[in-house]
Amino acid sequence: MAEEIKKVLVANRGEIAVRVIRGCQEMGIATAAVFSEADATALHTRLADEAYPIGPSPATESYLVIDNIIEAAKAAKADAVHPGYGFLAENAEFSQAVADAGMIFIGPRPDDIRAMGDKIKARELTIGAGVPAVPGYEASPRKGRKKKGSAELIDELRQAAKEIGFPVLIKATAGGGGKGMRIVDGAGKFLDLAQAAMREAQAAFGNPTIYLEKYLQAPRHIEVQVLGDGEGNAVHVGERECSVQRRHQKIIEETPSPAIDDDVRARITSAAVKLAGAIKYLGAGTVEFLYVGEGEFYFLEMNTRLQVEHPVTEMVYGVDLVREQIRIAEGRGFSFYKCPESRGHSIECRIYAEDADAGFLPAVGTVELLDVPGGNGIRDDSSLFEGQVISEYYDPLLAKLVVWAEDRARAITKMDWALSRYHVLGVTTNIAFLRRVIRHPGFTAGDYDTHFLENRMDEFESEAELPPVEMIAAAAILAETPVNAVVSSEQDAGHNGPWATGGAWRQLECGN
Repeated sequence: MAEEIKKVLVANRGEIAVRVIRGCQEMGIATAAVFSEADATALHTRLADEAYPIGPSPATESYLVIDNIIEAAKAAKADAVHPGYGFLAENAEFSQAVADAGMIFIGPRPDDIRAMGDKIKARELTIGAGVPAVPGYEASPRKGRKKKGSAELIDELRQAAKEIGFPVLIKATAGGGGKGMRIVDGAGKFLDLAQAAMREAQAAFGNPTIYLEKYLQAPRHIEVQVLGDGEGNAVHVGERECSVQRRHQKIIEETPSPAIDDDVRARITSAAVKLAGAIKYLGAGTVEFLYVGEGEFYFLEMNTRLQVEHPVTEMVYGVDLVREQIRIAEGRGFSFYKCPESRGHSIECRIYAEDADAGFLPAVGTVELLDVPGGNGIRDDSSLFEGQVISEYYDPLLAKLVVWAEDRARAITKMDWALSRYHVLGVTTNIAFLRRVIRHPGFTAGDYDTHFLENRMDEFESEAELPPVEMIAAAAILAETPVNAVVSSEQDAGHNGPWATGGAWRQLECGN
């Protein structure tokens, strides 16, 4: 029976909280935000109809504290909770706590999250559904081991690795984002790398369990957006190409994938729907695959949440995935039962507060000036505003710049232009790096894989780039420095102008 949602508490922060709040408000649904001490003036707290404090700045004392969020939802008298992505989005205990408090969790059921969050269980379910999985091996208590992490267990994995054939990939069963992951190219390094992976997995996920997969040398990372109604009915909304990654994390995504033809597209989307239907999945999810060419692909994992890169799907297929999530949570099913017709091409670039030329180190600072591009087919999913303090407490993702055009070549041209017009002064960003990547011949030709960046980093390096004259002028005004002095200083000393020496701008990064 359908149950109308009238008020949603958004249990997240940053650009995804802003996106969900706006999506709810477009549907006439009231919203409540939560915020830590560091986010007291954040954009999502100002956009929501109400906002509730949930603790100190560290996420472990605020956004990851289930009891605090449930209390905020009760205080707001919310009907439902939307988890966004990250934090508690794939936490089965949180999903259960929301249900136990008498509210609707806008996402999968606890059992769905548990099943697909355990990489070993997910592999078993995938193989059972007839979907191809990467060759691998799992040594767990179910096979007679008494203690996870024991030398005996690691030795069993090492022997299995020899049978699979090196190189192999050690992965954490509860992993994600590259945590608890190690590539092993020979038996001699196995023990040290396995122990390191287990320590990292324990620290990141509270679970040291690891398993093996055959390491595929140059795969493409292709994922399929699915929706399930919880009764075995599922539909896909196309695929996304996510192979441009740094440290196993995506930075550029696009749809459709330039690597596959219509036949492979039909087979890979069908496999994703088959898996979602087999487990009677509820809500929006993403089935991720590794594509190795010649029509061959393998299941990688399933993310039981809205993806960071969902906007490219929305741009090409004309759907609102947050709206679909809410419809499903209300018990109304999908607004379509066949994948909508695709139109054109969309690319997303993730804008991070990080120094790409220094190993992608996260950056902090204050957004002193912000200039965002606009126009037909340009979308900025962001929580940025002038005066915002970018702290060390959270993920450095600042915004997602998304473009749409009639074809891929035009989308690349539009993205290049949009990046050149996206300026964030006061905080170092990866904007210039992103622009170098999308202009690279390998990217423009669609000839890239998941190792594209790490194998060619020297091709993306560049000398320090000067900001546009109009931004220098604005900086000079705020720094109370004559414009000609600023320009002269920049020409003489590169990036050692007033913002780099204790003046108005300590750090600068722009797209030109």
